[in-house]
Amino acid sequence: MISMDALKGSDRDIYDCIKKEVEREEQSLIFIASENYVDEDILEAQGTLLTNKYAEGYPDRRFYGGCRYVDTVERTAIERACTLFGAAYANVQPHSGSSANMAVLFAVLRPGDKILGMDLTHGGHLTHGSHASFSGRFFEPLSYRVSERDERIDYDQVRDVARKERPRLIIAGASAYSRIIDFERFREIADEVGAYLLVDMAHIAGAIAAGLHPSPVNVAHFVTGTTHKTLRGPRGGLILADKEYGKAIDAMVFPGIQGGPLMQVIAAKAVALKNAMTPEFRLYQEQIIRNSRCLAAALAMRGYRIVSGGTDNHLFLIDLTEKGITGIEAQESLEQSGIMLNRNVIPFEKRGPQKASGIRIGTPAVTTRGMKEPEMEAAAEMIDSVLRQPHDDRLKEKVREEVRELCARFPFYSRIYRL
Repeated sequence: MISMDALKGSDRDIYDCIKKEVEREEQSLIFIASENYVDEDILEAQGTLLTNKYAEGYPDRRFYGGCRYVDTVERTAIERACTLFGAAYANVQPHSGSSANMAVLFAVLRPGDKILGMDLTHGGHLTHGSHASFSGRFFEPLSYRVSERDERIDYDQVRDVARKERPRLIIAGASAYSRIIDFERFREIADEVGAYLLVDMAHIAGAIAAGLHPSPVNVAHFVTGTTHKTLRGPRGGLILADKEYGKAIDAMVFPGIQGGPLMQVIAAKAVALKNAMTPEFRLYQEQIIRNSRCLAAALAMRGYRIVSGGTDNHLFLIDLTEKGITGIEAQESLEQSGIMLNRNVIPFEKRGPQKASGIRIGTPAVTTRGMKEPEMEAAAEMIDSVLRQPHDDRLKEKVREEVRELCARFPFYSRIYRL
């Protein structure tokens, strides 16, 4: 078990916060689609003395001495990333998925170039062209949307916008889209207009690694992702690409946008990538999707409208427009009941992102704990009861106790931390 006796003795303020966070994660149903629980091997790797080592540069090309062992760590992570995803090149240094996207864009584009990405309110990410992000500030952002008919990507519209605007780079991938993405069609469109194709697989990397979603590797010019979320590793980014772009990407990650890599995180990435090669990982990814579909169906049966009508992956959106409650009200009421998720804009949103008309629900974390379809049915009943009476404090406390009882049947960090 992991003990924090030294921290407890030296800094009780931070120790107490970590202890409370362990209790919160242990006693909550976490349905935030981008979150997961990392296991003890990841915590161990990330908490090592590798944090001491400066290693600017790349294996065998460092700007500091004493890097022989961290070179091996990084080479191992690169080799595992390439093997797992069938890629010719990998960079494992990005501190986040946003950093990975920034590195690719800055490596192959010039300021002012046009980029075409998924509209933020239709499921895209800030780094796909939002004016609040570097992607919308340094480049000219264009967007595509889902169809109003079925709330799925309208590939004809993507092609129409691309033909008209001639973007230099097209981004496929999303942070709130529950359907299979056709990467081959995106590549056809990119080739037709002479654009690069970048696929951001941050959310679906685990499903892709397990062969449960078509892979963008060797289809797109560049693939970025995160090693947390469905990959169940440490928080961090990853870039895969055709080998011909490796030198430009390496130079943009360092020294372009980052300094020294976080070697303790890269070690934990290597562990996660190895774990993702196991048969158990595929079974885990299959259960994530079964849980997501079960929970979506259970909530639909209780009268909630699921955006696009269902899900093919680990997440889905609920449209609360007809329920008389905003996304932020739902998020806060459910959190008070021990159920964690996030408000989310929905396609053709009528409210802004601060209030939002929907919520996003994902199943990676609860699946890591071992929960399956019966627990998803129980969770749907809890969610529904709170959303029907979001201001009933007595009801929320009752649900909070039900959540504690359910979580107690699937212990996780109580078997790892000794506090």
